[in-house]
This record gives sequence, C-alpha cells and structure tokens, in this order.
Amino acid sequence: MQSTPRPSPQPRGGPPGEKRTLPHVAFLPFGALFGFILSRAGATTYDFYAGLFLFEDLQLFWVIAAGAATGAVGVALLKVTGAKALLTGAPMDFRGKPFRPSLVPGSLLLGLGWGLAGACPGTVLAMLGEGKLNALFTIGGILLGTWLFGVINAPAVGVTAAGEPHDTATRPVTGTASP
Repeated sequence: MQSTPRPSPQPRGGPPGEKRTLPHVAFLPFGALFGFILSRAGATTYDFYAGLFLFEDLQLFWVIAAGAATGAVGVALLKVTGAKALLTGAPMDFRGKPFRPSLVPGSLLLGLGWGLAGACPGTVLAMLGEGKLNALFTIGGILLGTWLFGVINAPAVGVTAAGEPHDTATRPVTGTASP
C-alpha cells in the first residue's frame, strides 16, 4: 500500500515563503509603549509583587483588574463589530477551549513560579529591558516550563486524516478512544 505524502502545514498569516517581517516590525513601537506602561504602573517592580502576594499593597491588583476589564470590553467590541485580523484580514475566532484537568496543576505551578520569582511572566521582558538581570532566571523558568509541557504533551499531538496538525489534547474528553 502506497502512502501519500502529507502536505506540510502552512504557517499562519499567508502562503509559504511570504515575507511577513515588515508588518511584524511595525508592532515593535506598540510593544515598547506597552512595556513602558507596565514599568510606570509598577508591574516590573519586585517589591510591588511582594506587597501584592502579602496583601500589603494592592496597586498591582488594581493594575491587573483594570487590564482585565479593558480586555473584556475590547473583546466584546471585537465580537460585536465582527472585526478581522489586522494583518491578514481573516475573521477572528473567539471560540473557547474545553476544560482540561491538567489546567489545575498547571495554574498552581504558574502561581508558585510567579510568587517565587516575584515577576509575572508577562512583564519579564520589560524587566529585562530595565536592566533587571534577575529576569533572566524567570525567562529560564518560562523556557524550561514550555519545553517540559511539550515533552509531556508530545504524544497528544497528532495529524488529521487530511494531513493537518491537530492537537488532540484540546479535544473534549468523551470517554471513548479517539480515532
């Protein structure tokens, strides 16, 4: 029986070989501005994280709450307006992912790492940009955790009958074996 070669997956954003560097570089000023705002809000200050986790200074709590509220309003507006992706024009997909029991220990591990490092993974690059070299340890933890996740979940990633990559780990558990 002769097997047909699987087509290689197409990268997001366009056909293979398409130059996408310039549009991505256009977002660098937005990233720099966001890092500046994080810095000014105190989200890159180790002492503010200690105060947050000890419930002594809730400044970061309010920064996080304001960010979550802004994000919720923004996503709601994107859904209502039927917005499309800025660079590709593709419709945005807002479907949620199913609950997986592994999210519980993963969340606890994230919180433990956040508390021990005194740094949110989302602000660590801004910390590094400020010259806080301790951020390198947090970046190392992020990379190690990402690698371990890939190693642990590698058997769950398969290929569909059409030859497209498919993450079987995000499929809902139905109590029966997947084909």
